Amino acid sequence: MTSNIVDVLLVGGGAMSTTLGMLLKQLDPSLSITMVERLDKVAQESTDGWNNAGTGHAAYCELNYTSPNADGSTNIDKAVNINAAFEVSLQFWSYLVEKGLLPAPEEFINRVPHQSFVWGEDNVKKLKSRFEAMSAHPAFREMQYTEDKATMAEWMPLIMQNRTSDEPLAATRIEHGSDVNFGAIARNMASFLESQDAVNIELSAEVEELKQQADGSWKVVVDQKGQRREFQAKFVFLGAGGGALPLLQKSGIKEGKGYGGFPVSGQWLVCEKPELVEQHHAKVYGAAPIGAPPMSVPHLDTRIIDGKKAILFGPFAGFTTKFLKQGSVFDLVKSVRSDNLGNMLSVGKNNMDLTKYLISEVRQSHKDRCDSLRNFFPDAQDKDWSLAYAGQRVQIIKKGQDGAGKLEFGTEAIVSEDGSIAALLGASPGASTTVNTMINILERSFADRMKSDEWQAKMKEMVPSYGQSLVENTDLLLEIRSRTLETLKLKP
Repeated sequence: MTSNIVDVLLVGGGAMSTTLGMLLKQLDPSLSITMVERLDKVAQESTDGWNNAGTGHAAYCELNYTSPNADGSTNIDKAVNINAAFEVSLQFWSYLVEKGLLPAPEEFINRVPHQSFVWGEDNVKKLKSRFEAMSAHPAFREMQYTEDKATMAEWMPLIMQNRTSDEPLAATRIEHGSDVNFGAIARNMASFLESQDAVNIELSAEVEELKQQADGSWKVVVDQKGQRREFQAKFVFLGAGGGALPLLQKSGIKEGKGYGGFPVSGQWLVCEKPELVEQHHAKVYGAAPIGAPPMSVPHLDTRIIDGKKAILFGPFAGFTTKFLKQGSVFDLVKSVRSDNLGNMLSVGKNNMDLTKYLISEVRQSHKDRCDSLRNFFPDAQDKDWSLAYAGQRVQIIKKGQDGAGKLEFGTEAIVSEDGSIAALLGASPGASTTVNTMINILERSFADRMKSDEWQAKMKEMVPSYGQSLVENTDLLLEIRSRTLETLKLKP
């Protein structure tokens, strides 16, 4: 079997791999790059527009990105970091639009205000504390807060329509929030990459073997429609979403030892009724139920995919043993190893609230889901909403500081000591912070070249804030934001 020798092999055709491919091809057009995707099209798993909420995660409305301090105030550190990371994505997308490498912004990103909405005295108190902490920070200075029902009716008419309860309500709003079609971004980037010299995209190609050679390169064997093909790559990126963990395990690198995965599926209620869709233009996030994972925070969202608007409510969590939407029911069992078994058992023992929550979610009827919806939209009619299945999320399980297994709900990049292979595990905030995450991988896997004058200059062209902290330099953050909002047509 003849080996195809390439500089870079990207496994998976979603948001992560396409972004990394674009960055590398801009930095060095001579690089030979091959992308292998197990399905017959790119961006069909979690990246596809209908397989995620499409929220541009900037921490404007997501209550789980802040946490209470002991004195009753709110810690916003995580929110500030996520906001800065999203601004990096906006910079890169702006660069691609300006260079004609992405289409008109409205084909992949649209301004949709981001709102938080809560009810009950305790939740109102928490949201007000959150607002006070966030609005005092330059990154969130445009956040508005209200407990006035008339103002809320202007912000979200469906939610306030015929709301008869006398319980306290509160909401926050940032006008320049976004709805992002990550599938459109990935497909456009893949199309551009495929048009370039020394770039190949191999579809229906599933990785079977992954082994490092004596010279440090990687031999990767794929099955492509029954035909075995062999690639030899200097650098491999495992950006296969839920499928990244089994591939990381196949690699055998020490950095991947001990990791396990906990798969969670998602479902949405979808409404496409024009007279309702036109009355809602916001992403409205609430507070998570007790025991629910952070990615299950309920929200009522405007969704714009390929120019068509809809309203989504959810997500409703479910449990499946598949790591991918189009995966195998044996994925979870096959992922169990001697080095991760203890961590996985520990997580199962210490997360009974999560287990009970998932069981309750799985047992829900359509009426039960619509009853949850009516907490947000009191007039919702069961017949106007249908159930849709989102993508799979594999949450990270790893050893915590106390030695016991710990369930993580973030995103984690794992890079081998020699930098020759990298993998991305986890979920939220996922695709929103793709560019920042991929830059981190470049700095670890292409360290010497990233320090070169040529690559430094190109990075600053693509991401003007590169090399500076948007967390610490808020003046720069606001300057950058003004440009990206203008370029991407997100300015209110």
